Parts: sequence; C-alpha cells; structure tokens
Amino acid sequence: MKGGGLADRMKLVAAAMLFSTGGAAIKAVSLGAWQVAAFRSGVAALGVLALSSLARDRTGYTWRAALVGVAYAATLVLFVAANKLTTSADTIFLQSTAPLYMLFLGPLLLHERVRRRDLGFMAVVALGLAIFFLGTDQPLRTAPDPTRGNLLAALSGITWALTVCGLRWMGTRESTGRGSATAAVVLGNVFAFLAGAPFAFPASAGAGDWLIIAYLGVFQIALAYVLVTSALRVVPALEAAVLLLVEPALNPIWSWLVHGERPTAWALAGGALIIGSTTLKSWLDARPPGGVVAAWE
Repeated sequence: MKGGGLADRMKLVAAAMLFSTGGAAIKAVSLGAWQVAAFRSGVAALGVLALSSLARDRTGYTWRAALVGVAYAATLVLFVAANKLTTSADTIFLQSTAPLYMLFLGPLLLHERVRRRDLGFMAVVALGLAIFFLGTDQPLRTAPDPTRGNLLAALSGITWALTVCGLRWMGTRESTGRGSATAAVVLGNVFAFLAGAPFAFPASAGAGDWLIIAYLGVFQIALAYVLVTSALRVVPALEAAVLLLVEPALNPIWSWLVHGERPTAWALAGGALIIGSTTLKSWLDARPPGGVVAAWE
C-alpha cells in the first residue's frame, strides 16, 4: 500500500524501541567493551543472515559493501566503548551529530551541493556538540570516564556519517552490482566481531551476561534492522525519520530506570539542540516546492 499502513509504522516504532535499549543493556553486561562489541556483533551477523533473505544473496557482497561495512563496524565498536565510559544519553546524542559531518562528506564523497540553510543547521548542531564539552561530567558507576567516552561517542557520529554516505554511494537498487545495504550490515558486524575477537578471550561471564549479549545481537540489532528495512519500502522518509527519533528519546530513560543514570543539564541541552535541529532539517528537506511532503517510494 502506497505510504504504508499502521502495521508498517509500528514496525519503525518497535525498531526504534529495540535500538533504544542498547545503552542500558550494554552497561548491564559485566564483560569489557571489546568483548561486548565482538560477541554482540557476532550474534547480530548470524541473526541478520537468519532473518533476512537479502542477507543470503551472495551478489550483494561486493567490495563496496565491504568498504561501507568497515565504517559500520567502527560505529558498532565505538558505540559500545562509549556506552561503557559515559552516559547513554551522551552517547546517543553525540552519535546523532552524524548529519553535521554529512554536510562535509556529502560534497566530498557524493558531490552533493550544500545549500545556504544547511549552513545554519550546521551551526546549530555544532553548538549542541560544543555544549557537551562545556561542563565537566562527574564520573558515575555506569559512566567512569565521561570525557573519553564523549570523545568516542563523537567519533561514532563521524563513522556513522561515513556509513550513511556509503550506503547512498552504493545506491538503493539491489541489482546494480554495487552491493546491498543488507550485505554491508552483515559485513560490518562480521568485521566488528573480528576486530574485538583478539581481546575477547578468555571471557568470564555469567548466564545473565550471555542472555543480554544474545538479546543485543538478535533483537537490538538484527530484528530491529529487518523491521526498519521492511517499513522503509512503504513509509515516507520524513515520517520514518520522525518515528525513529523514539530511539534517542527513550535511550536515556532506559538507563535511568535500570541503572539510575541521570544525564547532566548540559547533555540534555546539547541533545535537545542536536535532535531538534535534525528533525527540523528533515522536515524542510522533505518539502518539495509545492509544499507537499516528499516520500521515498
């Protein structure tokens, strides 16, 4: 159905909710960052292969998909490492600065023109990014090194921007010979597993830790990804982007409920600027000249 129905929109909401649990779940595992990153991604790669028929199509596994997979693998590892060092709120908000970097990467890698209003958006997101580093976060039990964690989270914003640019570069059609987004996701998780494996053993963990790892791989990554790709075939891009904002909205709440982790006022202010300006830009970009919201078909 053109534009999708309620079920398709609920898929996006469900995916965003699954994504949002990542920070709290990662903090709940007693294993180190490299171990969590390796095992989570190893399970996720198998999960995507099991849940998506596109993942089993060998034609999607090209050198382009592998190159994008490297950027995605870096994002996966940095996200875990940042969550182990700083608050979930800081991690997800700083990763959400990816559109800022895409304004630099788009003209460089994709030859996309930067518009005048994009510069205003860039300034607001940059201000939100700077606010994170104005105050001094106090170390917490769940965020023992917030300064280093924030730096890693900011780097994950850059690698996520590279990932998105790479997916655009490959194109949207699976039959072009450029590789597929699904293959890039599988390869990214495989690369993240291989990167963390040398530091992951021996792994001393309880049954609860392994259950959380299984949840992160199967549900928080694999199932969420399948839900998003299914819904995006019919749901307009702007609406999808807004529904997926459930992730940064809920992410800090789960960590507060599970771990008692409270983001600072600076983090909330910076996050509000980043998420708010990103939403506004998505809305403006989706409006064609006639004022009708455009959609990905």
